[in-house]
Amino acid sequence: MRLETERLVLREWRDADKPLYAEIIADPVVRRFFPEVGTYADADAGIERARQRLRDIGYSFFAVERKSDGRFLGMLGMAPFRDELRLAIPGAPEVEIGWQLGQPYWGQGYAPEGARAMLDFAWRSLRLTEVVAITYDGNLPSRRVMEKIGMRHDPDSDFDHPDVPQGHLLRPHVVYRILNPVLRDD
Repeated sequence: MRLETERLVLREWRDADKPLYAEIIADPVVRRFFPEVGTYADADAGIERARQRLRDIGYSFFAVERKSDGRFLGMLGMAPFRDELRLAIPGAPEVEIGWQLGQPYWGQGYAPEGARAMLDFAWRSLRLTEVVAITYDGNLPSRRVMEKIGMRHDPDSDFDHPDVPQGHLLRPHVVYRILNPVLRDD
């Protein structure tokens, strides 16, 4: 599977992406809204989960590269919520959208551009009725991306993330939602 935008390619993962993605998730600034930085083992496991999910359901989190030079930028895509997380969120949403790009690629519109392509795929190909995004309450950059792609904050669904320890600053999470405009127009 492959999606293209004006400047990006969202594609299946390659083994050569593993050290590049590991470097991104090991960056304490990139991971400042996570309880800890990621390791090579985390990158490897995440990529393998994404590959399996793509085989099983036809979509996942993808590698993102820049069209102009093929440079690896990070990851962006969608995945079903794990049951324990889905059930922690009021309304039990089914699918989340997310992104994580390396610092040099922030502020250039790559995340909204790729996310819009994923939403178009969600609406037209998968015929999903809704897509949700979650993040730590204080993650204003991700919240801005969510708003740029038309998502709206649903404060009634905000929750404490079950994977973050009790009392941890990063436990409170916000929920943003967007409904499929294609289905609404049918």
